[in-house]
Amino acid sequence: QVQLVESGGGLVQAGGSLRLSCAASSSIFSFNFMAWYRQAPGKQRELVATITGGGNTDYAVSVKGRFTISRDNAKNTVYLRMNNLKPEDTAVYYCNAKQSERYFWGQGTQVTVSS
Repeated sequence: QVQLVESGGGLVQAGGSLRLSCAASSSIFSFNFMAWYRQAPGKQRELVATITGGGNTDYAVSVKGRFTISRDNAKNTVYLRMNNLKPEDTAVYYCNAKQSERYFWGQGTQVTVSS
């Protein structure tokens, strides 16, 4: 069973930056892709960014140009660098990984952006 553990969330002022980490319990080479999702109170979970095994990335329109997803294969870790944070970025951020036909989720990390 794959485990994903997120860290790096916290409280930051608007315009600030955070870097989230997602550490996997197994080699991330085994994943078809990894992604970050977020869920704000009262809203549906939404896709924020994805990165494939080959390093191709994609972003939600709302975060493009501000967020960067990256991976460190040696550390089995995926990161989400978030710059110029806005209050509307406040949410619980979840790491997700796809392995064959199975999906795995982390427990989430809270990001709160104050205005």
